Amino acid sequence: MKNKNFNLLSRLAAPTPKWFRLIRNLGLAFSAIGGTLAASPVVLPAALVTFGGYLLLGGTLIGAVSQTAIKSEEYGEIPQKSDEKLPEDPFK
Repeated sequence: MKNKNFNLLSRLAAPTPKWFRLIRNLGLAFSAIGGTLAASPVVLPAALVTFGGYLLLGGTLIGAVSQTAIKSEEYGEIPQKSDEKLPEDPFK
């Protein structure tokens, strides 16, 4: 089993699973749309500018959280069969 002590920088540098890359890219798209709405030079209704700000915030959070996901091979896999015993917790 590999090292389970990941700090933020090593999690960001580790390979990201395909599903979370898709979610990250979707979050980046939401951030781009929200930033465009929030910083638009054209006079827009206040509700649309507010929605753009929320979209910007949500997209940024989705992108940041999904980037920190790591592949299970990096973290260490749990045995799949029910008859296998899990390793004992050394901190008990």
